[in-house]
Amino acid sequence: MRANEPPPDLVRRAAKKESENEAARSHYMYRQTVTVQDFSPRGMPGGEYREVREIIFSPSGERTERLIGKPLNSLKWLKLTDEDFRDIREVQPALITTENLFLYESKYSGEEEVDGVPCWAVRIRPRQILEGQRLFDGLIWIDQRDDSIVRLEGQAVPQIMTTKNENLFPRFTTVRVKIDGKYWFPVITLGDDILPFRTGPQRIRLEIRYENYKRFTAESSIEYK
Repeated sequence: MRANEPPPDLVRRAAKKESENEAARSHYMYRQTVTVQDFSPRGMPGGEYREVREIIFSPSGERTERLIGKPLNSLKWLKLTDEDFRDIREVQPALITTENLFLYESKYSGEEEVDGVPCWAVRIRPRQILEGQRLFDGLIWIDQRDDSIVRLEGQAVPQIMTTKNENLFPRFTTVRVKIDGKYWFPVITLGDDILPFRTGPQRIRLEIRYENYKRFTAESSIEYK
């Protein structure tokens, strides 16, 4: 008996499905909560960054973001950078699409079951990284039944290290679930990693929650508070 063989164009099909999921997600409202915690060199809790945003639509149907209150920032050992916020928007919730597939190379890693879903596991990494790019390096799990990416685990790259500057990024896992029986959207990103700064190892804990997905229609009611 032979193991199932993945289709030869597996990653291309997954990228096509990813483009469809992202296009659908652009028509949904949801709430995103970001929490980042740091720890002292001895491992004691330090401070926390927390922000809550709602992705909503204006009465005219324009998609926009609304910050709920002011971000709370009491981090003591870490400072969030523009690249961190860019990763939160671009790398951790989404991944390869038809438009950016050419940036990556892939290697099949076998079959695995993820939360009861039979999947193909695929290792992907950037072919090269140009200045200013933020890309993903890690594993993705592709649903064998409909080519959707249901989980990803890895790291945003590149790490930025110069003689004067260190900008390091944690490993993370993003979990997706099927919304409205059709689309695999991210519901949570979790990371708990130790960053190897020259000044010493620094633990970071990251959590991003995506909640209350609701498709926008002309009949959707929008409440501004």
